Amino acid sequence: MKNNRLIKEKIIFSFIRMAAFFSAITLVLIIGYVFVRGFRVVDWQFLSQEVQQRDITKGGILQAIVGTIYLGIGTFLIAVPAGISSAIFLNEYIPDTRISRVIRIAIRNLAGVPSIVYGLFGLAVFVQFFNLRTSLLSAILTLSSMTLPWIITASEESLKAVPFEFREAAIAMGATKWQTIKKIVIPHSLPGMITGSVLGLSRALGETAPIILVGATFYCHNLPTSVFDKFMALPYHLFILATQHAHPQAHEYALGTAIVLIAIIYLMSLTAIIIRYHFRKKKNA
Repeated sequence: MKNNRLIKEKIIFSFIRMAAFFSAITLVLIIGYVFVRGFRVVDWQFLSQEVQQRDITKGGILQAIVGTIYLGIGTFLIAVPAGISSAIFLNEYIPDTRISRVIRIAIRNLAGVPSIVYGLFGLAVFVQFFNLRTSLLSAILTLSSMTLPWIITASEESLKAVPFEFREAAIAMGATKWQTIKKIVIPHSLPGMITGSVLGLSRALGETAPIILVGATFYCHNLPTSVFDKFMALPYHLFILATQHAHPQAHEYALGTAIVLIAIIYLMSLTAIIIRYHFRKKKNA
């Protein structure tokens, strides 16, 4: 009987190892292909020069890089505070009732809605109803709407991971509910909140479908100087180069653009890891 259990355990762990190995190999092959085929076009000119519409080899992708950074900063400033605040309100203030459970289910379902649906939502609400036109602001608000369910869900799970005894001990010592949340709950759940926020932002920065409908364009003469300007973004630039551009080197430049986008997302993730490590070290001190 014991031998049968051991055999089953070995079989299950073998499948798990195979799945992990297959996933790792697939990731390495994809990233390796992108870097091998696109790395030679990535130089200082590619990163610092403006896009040349007619001959992409004589320019770079500066407008697309700046537009992507603007998108990331704007989405961060709107989605992260709103998402974390919503999670705190849902987890700490609203009682566990049927209505609150329905709200949580709705939020989790929204996290799985296709991005093109958010693009249509942004087009109808921000571009047409609020008359913000196809602009950087409309794109930021659209991506913030798409990112919110991810941040709320991840933040709420982090809040739930804080033992309830911590709250009871703080309140027993005379702390108010907000003091308990501010001094006890948030510091313990902040690493998970940061991780969830970065995952949501990383997904948003890699999306093409929503920004096509609300303000992204393939070519702009200048960098955006206002939130009401149209803008370029790396995902859309990559999409056009890979599928619609007629230049014979368009595919290589698309892969070079992909490398820059991967690097930006990697830097975001690395920053989140450093911040998370700092807060965990501070908490354990």
